[in-house]
Amino acid sequence: MPFRLVTAILSYFLVHTAAGAAASDDFGFIYQGFQSSNLSLDGVAKITNNGLLQINNKTKLQTAHAFYPNPINFKTKSNSSAFSFSTQFVFAMVPDGSGFPSPGMAFVIAPTKVLARGPSTELLGLFDASTDGSPTNHVFAVELDTFREQQYADINANHVGIDINSVKSNVSRPASYQPYNKNSFENLDLGSGQQMQLWVEYDRVDRRINVTLAPTVAAKPHTPLLSLSYDLSPILQQTMYVGFSASTSPVDNVGLANFVLGWSFKINGDAQALDLSQLPKLPRFGHKKVSKIFTVGLPLLSLLFLLIVAFGAAYYLKRKWKYAEVLEEWELAYGPHRFKYKDLYIATKGFTEKELLGEGGFGRVYKGVLPTNKVEVAVKKVSHQARQGIREFIAEIVSIGRLRHRNLVPLLGYCRRKGELLLVYEFMSKGSLDRFLFNQPKRTLNWSERFRVIKGVASGLLYLHEEWEQVVIHRDIKASNVLLDGELNGRLGDFGLARLYDHGTLPQTTHVAGSLGYLAPEYSRTGRATMSTDAYAFGAFLLEVACGRRPIEHRAVPEENIILVDFVFSCWKAGNILQAVDQKLGTEYVEEEADLVLKLGLLCSHSEPEIRPRMRQVLLYLEGSVALPDLSVLAMGVSAVGLGFGHPAGFEDIKSSFATSTDKSFSYTVENSILSGGR
Repeated sequence: MPFRLVTAILSYFLVHTAAGAAASDDFGFIYQGFQSSNLSLDGVAKITNNGLLQINNKTKLQTAHAFYPNPINFKTKSNSSAFSFSTQFVFAMVPDGSGFPSPGMAFVIAPTKVLARGPSTELLGLFDASTDGSPTNHVFAVELDTFREQQYADINANHVGIDINSVKSNVSRPASYQPYNKNSFENLDLGSGQQMQLWVEYDRVDRRINVTLAPTVAAKPHTPLLSLSYDLSPILQQTMYVGFSASTSPVDNVGLANFVLGWSFKINGDAQALDLSQLPKLPRFGHKKVSKIFTVGLPLLSLLFLLIVAFGAAYYLKRKWKYAEVLEEWELAYGPHRFKYKDLYIATKGFTEKELLGEGGFGRVYKGVLPTNKVEVAVKKVSHQARQGIREFIAEIVSIGRLRHRNLVPLLGYCRRKGELLLVYEFMSKGSLDRFLFNQPKRTLNWSERFRVIKGVASGLLYLHEEWEQVVIHRDIKASNVLLDGELNGRLGDFGLARLYDHGTLPQTTHVAGSLGYLAPEYSRTGRATMSTDAYAFGAFLLEVACGRRPIEHRAVPEENIILVDFVFSCWKAGNILQAVDQKLGTEYVEEEADLVLKLGLLCSHSEPEIRPRMRQVLLYLEGSVALPDLSVLAMGVSAVGLGFGHPAGFEDIKSSFATSTDKSFSYTVENSILSGGR
């Protein structure tokens, strides 16, 4: 088939497809700028480089027309009622600064795209002297007129009118609009260069035409500027063209520049709203005035400039000091784990009391929202001036930051500023477990929630001890260091005292750190933290959760202090271990699970490290996969002080060890770990 024949067939198909769409009884279109539009242009109308429709210029006595290219069906038949329609467009009439009056523009519906040409200034390019007022015109228009022609009964040189077959308006009013919050209309200057929007709506049922004007900074008013009861059926033919018409000034090289920025139209419905942010920009207009201050006030401006520079420098130095932080060269390798102090300061709103979550012996914990990614965090401020080996400590913090387990609180990173170390954790919305056990009597955790927390912490400890790339000894397992997420899942946190070593190697001796009541007897003597010392602390934690009591309940006389493990042991020895279960639970608990937890707590609290189970065994016990060994069998051959569970001698060993410790920071760790408390 010849190429020309193929081209002709394709062109015919595209044209008739577009025409068919335009003939639909719910047809509509929208132009958010006219950069790639196919408008039909006539006279001096043009599309600017940035997509503005300009429908006049400064050539005198010329006309300009811009129409949608295809005819639109306004009726089902030639003698039927006209369809409803609506249109919205954004326009601006930009002055040239000459002050010379010139005609405005009009939205028009006409049976043809060929309207008046040549000198028809006062007729807005719609008619000529011989056709104005003729009933055969079949032209409907809304004029935006900036020129007063008394012979056509114009009310002023700044009005909006509805024109039918003539520029002598059926109804007109000065350009204005009624804002939502006012009962009166506010004037608008059509020729000011201000962007405005116009809505034209025709209702076929009420046979009413409404015209509404407003600046683009305002929403569409409820009250139209013009409202005319008129049946357009005799005026509108079955197919019509829609577009814009204008004419130029009678004087050469002066006048307004009329622009349309966006346009939408709809048959039998509301025209689609224009997105004002997507419309093209208007050209700059007018002459920039030179302020006299540059000619007569230059010395004053210079002085003001120097003052601003001085103030800015002082402000900069103050902010630099305010956000100053310690950053040594070796820390550059920890970039992803190093937080900026400024970000943490903003996140916590300046570490205000309002954001304070809690306070411990080593510092305060604040809630924050990181400004960079809006992640909620908990930020702990602690002192590191007296801490030895800060480089090694930071290295361990960064390593621990790579831990990933559903039952561990992620340690996101750190920051150092002067004498402070700031540790950043993921925020847990429900706070610490001990708050539910001891400080919130209106909301106590039920047994199933407690048992789920216990298993979750055990799973997290198994990951630390055996499943990560290194062995992590937590050294501070207790209820205040177990945090709850939104679903009340337990997450072990507070890794500030944690120690790492490689699998298959022995842990190094270190300063004794932790909290009284959770420290294994051998730890205070050897200073070596192991998986067994963590298991001992976990045993105290088990009893704490099941009994709703702290490991050591202080009394006025130290000799009367209640040691929880001794209390549970005495209940077991008396044959009624369930007597130790938290009284707040009443009878609402599973006896088999409670019996298991209490006995497992005693087993983990045994004074002999080799008897304590590892966390893998603990999980098997808790899941019911393996039966718990008989505690009576373990008691055989042990000294008369009992099974060795937290007996007073061991307790005294711990206290004496504390008394002889030379580590100054240790005096704090007796009651609070470096990262514990008050979350």
